[in-house]
Amino acid sequence: MSQLDEKFPWEWPESQWRRIVDEVGAGEGLPAKNWPQGFTVAVAISVDVDNETLPLSRGVTNPGVLSQGQYGARVGLPRVLEALRRHSVPATFFYPVVSTKLDPAGVAAVQADGHEIGLHGWIHERCGELTAQQERELALRSAEALEKAVGIRPVGLRTPYWDFTTQTLPLIRELGLAYDSSLMADEQPYELTHREEPTGVTEVPVSWVRDDAPYFPDDALTKQALPPREVLRIWQDEFDAAYAEGGLFNLALHPHVIGHRSRIKILRELLEYVASRPGVWFATHADVAQHAAERRTCSPKR
Repeated sequence: MSQLDEKFPWEWPESQWRRIVDEVGAGEGLPAKNWPQGFTVAVAISVDVDNETLPLSRGVTNPGVLSQGQYGARVGLPRVLEALRRHSVPATFFYPVVSTKLDPAGVAAVQADGHEIGLHGWIHERCGELTAQQERELALRSAEALEKAVGIRPVGLRTPYWDFTTQTLPLIRELGLAYDSSLMADEQPYELTHREEPTGVTEVPVSWVRDDAPYFPDDALTKQALPPREVLRIWQDEFDAAYAEGGLFNLALHPHVIGHRSRIKILRELLEYVASRPGVWFATHADVAQHAAERRTCSPKR
C-alpha cells in the first residue's frame, strides 16, 4: 500500500478521488420512451440461480443451511418457470457454474422454455476478495464452463453479490460480452465508461429496490422479512412509474427466495398486472442491451 493510500479519505487529493470515481462510469444512457416497435415500457425479469452456491462461497457447509439453497432447485425454479410460462415472459437466468453442475435438469428446463442464460461467477465468489489474477482466471474458466454447459456463449454478466471491481470491466471486454447487470447508476440502460472513455459495453442496471433478497432474507432470525403483499405493492409502484416514464422495469429474483408459496403468488400477480397493460415489451437482458447499443450507434453524437 502506498503512503497516499494510507491517508484518510478526507486527506486524499482531488486527483485521487476523481481517479477512483472515473475508473468505471456511466456514459450515454438510453432515453425514455425509446423502445422498439412503439412499445411503452420494457420489462426485463432476471433470475439468479444461486442455490447452494451462496453458502458454499462463504465456506459454509452445514447441511441445514445448504438445504435452503436446495429448495431453489427442487421447488423454487419449477414454480418460477411456471409463472413466466403463464404469460410467455422471456427472462434472463444468471448461473454460477457450480449451480449448473448441481442441477443440470434445471438448466435444461430453463433452456427448453427459451430463456437467456448469463454468467454469474463460478461458485458465487466475492470478486472483491480475489486478487486480479484470481478474478481473471475464474472469469475465463466460468465463461468456458458455462458455454460448455448450455451450448451457447453467454453475452452478459451479473457479478456475484453485485461485487464489481476495478478489474471487472476490462475482463468483460476481454471476454467480448455485450452487457453487464451489476451496477446502479441509472434506471435506464447506459454505456459503461472506463476512465471516461466509452467502452461499447451496456449496463442493464440493477437495484436493491427491485430484488427479492433484501425483503425476504435467508436469515430471517436476524433480519426483518416483509409481508409478501407489501413487496408486491412496492414492485407495482415501481412498474407504474416506469410505465408512466416510458422506461425500463427490471426485477432480480432468486428461486430459493421467491419460490415459497406466499411469495410465488405475488410474482404471479405482478406478472398478470404487468401483462394486462398495453404496450409492454417483455425482453431478456440481452434484448435490452442490444437495443440500447443499436440506439447509441444511430445517435448523431457518434
